[in-house]
This record gives sequence, structure tokens and C-alpha cells, in this order.
Amino acid sequence: MCIKNIKNNTKGVTLIALSITIVVMIILAGIGIYGSTDIIKKAKLEEMETNMLLIEAKAREYVESATFKMGINPDEQKKQNVRNAVYVDEAKLLKATDADIPSSFGITDTTTCYWLTTDAQTSWGLSKMQLEKDEKFLIQFDETNITVEIYNTKGYNGNYSLTAIDAMKE
Repeated sequence: MCIKNIKNNTKGVTLIALSITIVVMIILAGIGIYGSTDIIKKAKLEEMETNMLLIEAKAREYVESATFKMGINPDEQKKQNVRNAVYVDEAKLLKATDADIPSSFGITDTTTCYWLTTDAQTSWGLSKMQLEKDEKFLIQFDETNITVEIYNTKGYNGNYSLTAIDAMKE
């Protein structure tokens, strides 16, 4: 075989084959990007819900303690004293005012609402919890039913409370 014949037999990639390969790669990349954004959204929701559940578990300890210390049929002054002692002094929470609670939370009674502080996060063992800029957690205690509701200022898809996020997932 001579060199001239070898030169003529070599064939390259055609423009059509290259175009088809590029189109297939773009389709696969689009599918991958769409799937990964969905996974990222689910992961953020799970992270927020986990943080709220951790806060709820610790806050329940404090609402039980406050309820026990209030006793049976406490007057308003005793309730306020116990709330200050338990939620502010022990739990290291910050009392919320009507003005700093977003109206989107739908809270009408703010007497038992407290903001989670960085001191509280540290003392509760939640110091590794990562919060976004301007993200805060609000805890609403209910001593009568011994329950708590957790709210997040960032929310997820317009849902700010743990109950609303749980309902959204169903």
C-alpha cells in the first residue's frame, strides 16, 4: 500500500455527527440541571424543617418548665415573672414585640413570642445551625396546651411556620 492510498482512506468526523453529539449533550445537561435544582430545593426545605424541629424540641422543655413553675391558676403577674425567668433568663431568648413580628405570620397574641438568639443557639447546642442573612426564628409558646410553634422569617414557598411547612409536604 502506498502513502497516497492511506491519505485518501482517512476520514474525519462529519459536521452532522458533531452537531448531533452537541445536541445530545445539551439535552443531557438540561435534564441534569433541572433535576439538580429540584434536589437543591428539597434539601433546603429539609434543612429548614430539621432546624425548626430541633428548636421545637428544645423549646418544649422550656414551655414544660414554665408551665410547672406557674402552677395551677396563676395570675397574670406570676405568668409574666415565670416567662421572664424561664424564656429570657434560662433559655436566653429575646422577647418579641408587636412591631417586629411580620404580619405574614398571622400571630394575633404576641405575649408569648420570643426570638431565638445566638446565645440561645449556643446554649441549646445549635451553634452549627447556618442561618441566611436576615433569617431568624420566632418561638410562640402556649403554656395552656404545653405546645410551641416555630416560625422562620425566610419561610419556604410562603409558609413560615413549622405546621405550615409540614402541611405543605403532605
